[in-house]
Amino acid sequence: MRFGIDLGGTKTEIIGLDEDGTEIYRKRVATDPRSYQAIVATIAELVTEAESALSKIGTVGIGIPGTISARTGYVKNANTKVLNGQPLNRDLGRILNREVRCMNDANCLALSEAIDGAGAGYRVVLAVILGTGCGSGVAIDGVPWAGVNLVAGEWGHNPLPWMTEEEYPGPLCWCGKSSCIEKWISGTGFSDEYALATNELTGYKPGKLNGEQIVTLARNGDAAAKEALKRYANRLARSLAHAINILDPDVVVLGGGMSNVDELYDLVPPQLPSYVFGCEAETPIIRNMHGDSSGARGAAWLWPKS
Repeated sequence: MRFGIDLGGTKTEIIGLDEDGTEIYRKRVATDPRSYQAIVATIAELVTEAESALSKIGTVGIGIPGTISARTGYVKNANTKVLNGQPLNRDLGRILNREVRCMNDANCLALSEAIDGAGAGYRVVLAVILGTGCGSGVAIDGVPWAGVNLVAGEWGHNPLPWMTEEEYPGPLCWCGKSSCIEKWISGTGFSDEYALATNELTGYKPGKLNGEQIVTLARNGDAAAKEALKRYANRLARSLAHAINILDPDVVVLGGGMSNVDELYDLVPPQLPSYVFGCEAETPIIRNMHGDSSGARGAAWLWPKS
């Protein structure tokens, strides 16, 4: 029995997989991003409830919006900032009385889609999260590749490539640098940029349109929304070309809320050759198979079949 938890900024989800990878349990609750203690208690309670409901004890894996530092053993690089500097896996391990494995949520997405999702059958899978934040993960031969510093795939915190004069110097990111890819092509970034471009709202104010609402406006012919979606697709193409130039994966799998925008699969691929070195890009850009539960599935697969 494997349990996988996807710890997000707004929701925490647990799924249970049997030995064959069939989902037999799922529950989702809200995340309190203000309190580390509340996050730990929520995860522990979800595991305890699941095991009680199924009358089974299982392994536990967690996908987190950051990573566990190989040097200190504490969480680093998490945009849910209360996690940073905390020994999340060890704290949960003490409570649950077993080893708990944690990995970056984008790596969990890559693992899930490589094993039995949209990336199955491909050797090198680059999985990209386009949600509240933005990041990517890599799976090679069905195994997540984290790198020596455990930051492989953190391309969301590189600067947007080939910036135009209008884009420079770019927005300040929570990580302390400016113009990070995350600030442009996350769902949050798309919403922020549209708000600023249309002079509707600035910053995080109630009533600001979210990505889904902006896309709906574009589909209904709203000129400003159509232009915003066009800009977004171009920035996504530039950003993916940057990753392709470095890794040249067999496939790119999109996840997160913006991966549900059908137009991206028509708008982005034709633009890749303009930015990929050599002006050739046959890399498939495809939607994930397991939806927003893919990260939880990948976390469960942090304990591979024996």
